[in-house]
Amino acid sequence: MNITSSVTRNNMLAIVLVCVLCVCTDARPEKPTGEVTVMEKRYKTWLKQHGKTYNSKDEWNMRFGIYQSNLKFIEFVNAQNLSYKLTDNEFADMTNFEFQTTYLGYKRKGHWLPQNQQHSYNVGNYAIPSSIDWRKKGAVTRIKNQDSCGSCWAFSALGAVEAINQIKTGNLVSLSPQELVDCNFGLDNHGCSGGIMEKAYEFMMLNGGISSDEDYPYKGRQGLCNPIIARKIAASITGYVRIPERNETAMQAAVARQPISVAIDASASEFQLYADGVFTGSCGKKLNHGVLVVGYGKDKGVGYWIVKNSWGTGWGNKGYMKLHRGSSDKRGVCGVAMESSYPVKDF
Repeated sequence: MNITSSVTRNNMLAIVLVCVLCVCTDARPEKPTGEVTVMEKRYKTWLKQHGKTYNSKDEWNMRFGIYQSNLKFIEFVNAQNLSYKLTDNEFADMTNFEFQTTYLGYKRKGHWLPQNQQHSYNVGNYAIPSSIDWRKKGAVTRIKNQDSCGSCWAFSALGAVEAINQIKTGNLVSLSPQELVDCNFGLDNHGCSGGIMEKAYEFMMLNGGISSDEDYPYKGRQGLCNPIIARKIAASITGYVRIPERNETAMQAAVARQPISVAIDASASEFQLYADGVFTGSCGKKLNHGVLVVGYGKDKGVGYWIVKNSWGTGWGNKGYMKLHRGSSDKRGVCGVAMESSYPVKDF
């Protein structure tokens, strides 16, 4: 992705947003043209598809304007025949600012936290295959949905723990992000207001493990910690490891052994509306979202990471993204190579 194309798309988005503001602030809109009528039909179909309802006609009109703006942006990006496509997913009636403040929850402090891991990164003599997909090996649970709670850090950490637990024991158990949201609340982790995967690992080590999703189900909101259920341990770890920064080769060696937790910058409009393909879109390096890398491969010679997200199956390719791997920028696309880690289970 070159700078010119990125700027062009950003300019295009700015233009269509201005158009939306004009539509939304016009108190007496003109009678819809045939084109608008077609758009309204499409919007109503979209509303039904995603089960969306609004509290008032004014909100309906405002969301309709935002939807049209996002659709124009989607069509503009898709017309460029890039390695990825966008779509009017369930987030298409949200401004990018709303999206960021609702669904992103990784709380980076501008640097790695003081190291408290019990294991050091060591590639060893492991063979590194050209591709791997831990979903096919039975080590990845279903796609989950954090809803309007900034708990991505909990889903990312638990996805990695679910995987290493399956690899070591042969049992795939869906673990409880709600326990982390309720009980792992302190200096660095703040439930639905964001957190850090490493601190989730440390909580599990101190607690002796984590309960199952079945025993401690997800509510999508901050609640009081239930210490009785929290003692019903479904899986445990003995430590965690940080992967060397700005080193996608080291990441690949780690993913060859198990899925890993990764922090990325998911704030771009293209990320919000992503549908499929290898994502090479414009995105920053201000880490704000926790995800799980469950594999890697190549598509027409272009390397990618298989990213498991926590926004439900309606986002991306049934909840997954192919994120470009092997960027000339050592930080990786969307900062994927800046902060990553994985849990260790020695028994």
